[in-house]
Amino acid sequence: MGTFLSICSTFSLSKLVTMTDFRNYKVPYEPAAEYSKSVAYFSMEFAIHQPLKIYSGGLGFLSGSHLRSAYELKQNLIGIGILWKYGYYDQGRNQDQTLKAEWYEKTYSFLVDTGIKFTVPVHNQPVWVKAWYLPPTTFNSAPLFLLSTDLPENDYLSQTITHRLYDADTAAKIAQMMILGIGGAKLIDELNFNPEVYHLNEAHGLSSVFYLMKKFGSKEEVQKRLVFTTHTPEEAGNEKHDFTLCDKMSYFYGHSIDEVQSLTGIGGDQFNHSLAALRFARKANGVSKLHGEVSRIMWGHYHNIPKIQSITNAQNWNYWADKQLFQFAEAADPLGFDDRKRYLKKRAFEIVADQTGKLFDPDVLTIVWARRFAAYKRPDLIARDMRRFDALMRNADRPIQIIWAGKPYPMDYGAVGVFNHLVHLSKNYKNVAVCVDYELTLSKRLKQASDIWLNNPRVPREASGTSGMSASMNGSVNFSTYDGWICEFAKHGENCFIIPQVDYKNLGIQDQDQEDLDHMYDILENQIIPTYYENKSKWRAMVQEGMRDVRFDFESNRMAKEYYELMYL
Repeated sequence: MGTFLSICSTFSLSKLVTMTDFRNYKVPYEPAAEYSKSVAYFSMEFAIHQPLKIYSGGLGFLSGSHLRSAYELKQNLIGIGILWKYGYYDQGRNQDQTLKAEWYEKTYSFLVDTGIKFTVPVHNQPVWVKAWYLPPTTFNSAPLFLLSTDLPENDYLSQTITHRLYDADTAAKIAQMMILGIGGAKLIDELNFNPEVYHLNEAHGLSSVFYLMKKFGSKEEVQKRLVFTTHTPEEAGNEKHDFTLCDKMSYFYGHSIDEVQSLTGIGGDQFNHSLAALRFARKANGVSKLHGEVSRIMWGHYHNIPKIQSITNAQNWNYWADKQLFQFAEAADPLGFDDRKRYLKKRAFEIVADQTGKLFDPDVLTIVWARRFAAYKRPDLIARDMRRFDALMRNADRPIQIIWAGKPYPMDYGAVGVFNHLVHLSKNYKNVAVCVDYELTLSKRLKQASDIWLNNPRVPREASGTSGMSASMNGSVNFSTYDGWICEFAKHGENCFIIPQVDYKNLGIQDQDQEDLDHMYDILENQIIPTYYENKSKWRAMVQEGMRDVRFDFESNRMAKEYYELMYL
């Protein structure tokens, strides 16, 4: 009996210690001296690992790599996000193979219940919020706290706030931003973490500033602690909502519209979240050198904002790279290198065959276009000239294989229509496939499957774009318009192929697209295909040059280091 009581006592004490740890939280490792400054990193989505489906695309991939590098470098940083019950959506198929958006409940046994609950006022009513925890050792990432309103204490509408990432309903989306911002700032106080820096990765968490105004007493005190990263290269693409609706939703956390307009310098009836973030931040940055320039021009006519620096996005090498490919490259073993790449292609093609019934050939030049489906990214550009496309795909002497994948926003019916058009197009060719369920695992496999990673956004619409970085880490050659991070990487004909710039300022969209398409086919037919089939040593040299160039300059340890040096310190 005494032994049983002793065990119970030990268990209770252990449970109490765990709870106490969360109430006086410190990162569970010794931070490196140069990264000892404490940081809370707010993001709407985190792509940490395939099993944790709380991301949609590039913003999440970036946040996930940032947290992985923060852990590798032992930075004193925690992530603040939301536990999306149904994720972004599950990408299935209808009977005719077209896209079917489905939402399934997700459960995660590896998340830790912190025992922390608190309320956030939404529409002047208290909504209960619960905090879950992803320990660093689970997926080798910095500590991540995830907030949920899916609790029995809440009415059904309040429970649904954290159900679907980027809910289409405007009021629901504002409520989600409040849970991330106000809820995240309140959680930090519950944890007693007391960060020296609050980092908003995009403006979704901006509502935190209105909570922090109450905490610190003045805008100046909040500014001392706030930094902001913008990812949107067009002013129209930044979130704006009606002042009155935000006020009714309690977004301003007790501050009147007049007070908010005075604090942010924003008049009229539309509240601009990014502009407000810039006016509350002591430092701000874009996510590539080009994006930094575009952002400084875009926001340059606004007063009282910090100079927008640039810290180019990056991807985590340890997570993304095929290490054996790098080992063969470093050992100058061409046979081993080619054999490994062929194996990676063959393995990935099993997934393509499983989804589509098409078994691709690992010895054939394979082009992959895979990322978030959006109009400016022009996923279907290569197929807009059907005469040339058909000739390309039916060339038996120098064959081509093309794979498309990516998730359109389910309510973006234009993007969904393009996806479905490509599905129907693929039915006419045994060497064209469209895959679904484009998440972290399929992303990595398709990068390994690709010889050419096709990226053709309209310039300068892509703030950074990071998929080509992890493609290079897996032995693929980037074929891209001159936009985002590529401008800092590109050496045409040496580590990539670049579609020449056209007059994007003065040409209409149709003319821009046509010129880019003509250049694309010219490079494909006269440079890429001949090199792949007729000069294997040159092709291999290009692949390996890209792998070397991406290894350190576009690796997220460099990025995480720069955030401390340029933004936090």
